[in-house]
Amino acid sequence: MSNINISIPKGTRDFLPSQMMSRNYVFAVIRSAFERFGFVPIETPSMENLSTLMGKYGEEGDRLLFKILNSGNFLQNIDFTETNQNKIASQLCEKGLRYDLTVPFARFVVQHYNELTFPFKRYQIQTVWRADRPQKGRYREFYQCDADIIGSDSLLNEWELMQLIDDVFSALKLNVCLKMNNRKILAGIAQMANCSDKLSEITVAIDKLDKIGLENVCKELKERQIEQQSIDKLLPILTLGGTNEEKIAKLKKNLPNSDIGYKGIEEMEEIFKYAQSVDFKLNMDIQLDLSLARGLNYYTGAIFEVVSKDVQIGSITGGGRYDNLTGIFGLQNMSGVGISFGIERIFDVMQQIHPQINSVENQSLAMFVNFGKKETVYCLNALKKMREEGINAEIYPDSAKMQKQFKYADSKGIPFVIIAGENEIKESLFALKNMQSGEQNILNLEEIINQIKNIKQ
Repeated sequence: MSNINISIPKGTRDFLPSQMMSRNYVFAVIRSAFERFGFVPIETPSMENLSTLMGKYGEEGDRLLFKILNSGNFLQNIDFTETNQNKIASQLCEKGLRYDLTVPFARFVVQHYNELTFPFKRYQIQTVWRADRPQKGRYREFYQCDADIIGSDSLLNEWELMQLIDDVFSALKLNVCLKMNNRKILAGIAQMANCSDKLSEITVAIDKLDKIGLENVCKELKERQIEQQSIDKLLPILTLGGTNEEKIAKLKKNLPNSDIGYKGIEEMEEIFKYAQSVDFKLNMDIQLDLSLARGLNYYTGAIFEVVSKDVQIGSITGGGRYDNLTGIFGLQNMSGVGISFGIERIFDVMQQIHPQINSVENQSLAMFVNFGKKETVYCLNALKKMREEGINAEIYPDSAKMQKQFKYADSKGIPFVIIAGENEIKESLFALKNMQSGEQNILNLEEIINQIKNIKQ
């Protein structure tokens, strides 16, 4: 093969079969948990109208949207004297690739309102795109695995999502910390610091605390026109230490005159009460983190973020409560709450913590050797029967040298090779070779099926 200089766009990845089997295992764990908790699947298009996407994610989100050029003579009616880039973009592009699954879900709910039963519990596993600078754990194309409950403002739904997080990560055998906060508490803190009108700017800045550190967050707050005296009031509360109960007690003292702040405190107390009523499988570390902001504009209540305790890679799951996201599409008072499992980062963590993770269900467990046409005909019914019994199996397509066929099975990690030569055919039997131990036995098909099924259990 000639050395052709070929590549893929930065921030995207190819996946080899072994990687895909591991990814499919993780997808299967998450999908199984979603369905066990009563969520039902939907899908939405990869592209949405820009009018659906723009203005829903804040200034940074709008900048990171991948926009799709209009087809045809798209330059014909463009006003090139316009200096506002967003206005020029809106003339060039009417559609964009989805930035997340939540805003398209809100559009979906409004558009299909009369076809849905509320509260509506949906899950969605699809690709999203962000025009971000690629780096470790951050890609331009990646999957999200979302679960949302919409049409109910009960805080039991927040508890359900906490249980779902525990269910997924205990199945994946990952040690995680669940960080929580409440946007109402953040609004109360901003009110206390006399900068309620700058809540959006504050949340965008403090959401970067883990990435850029406290000093740089302070610089960004100043750049966003937050007064120094306000910053001096914000920081001691945002960095409060102690147990969850101690933090809540300190908040009550610091936010005595903020109705919205106190409402957020009450919500978190209720959620923590539910959480304490049932044991978690994972013995999960649950922290009230007052610096957690989730920079997206649509959150209004409790917010979640999950980080790995063993690998530094940023959040691997996030979400929160949004009280009126459907309102931007004309449907008022439709509260929802949801979380998104970041499959790419979860997969990166899995590769470091459990590099051999795989699902035996996803690979061939047996391969029939091909000696020629007569032997192949003898093997075909046996191959069909094994597949009907739920065993993944295949036959080598060519009557190549035995060494080549065995090398193929070995490279694919196929644990058993089945051989049928002249003697085996006369006796209606097969030779079953264990590729790991090298042991070989003469068995009938039923015995082979039972032996292979035993390794699946």
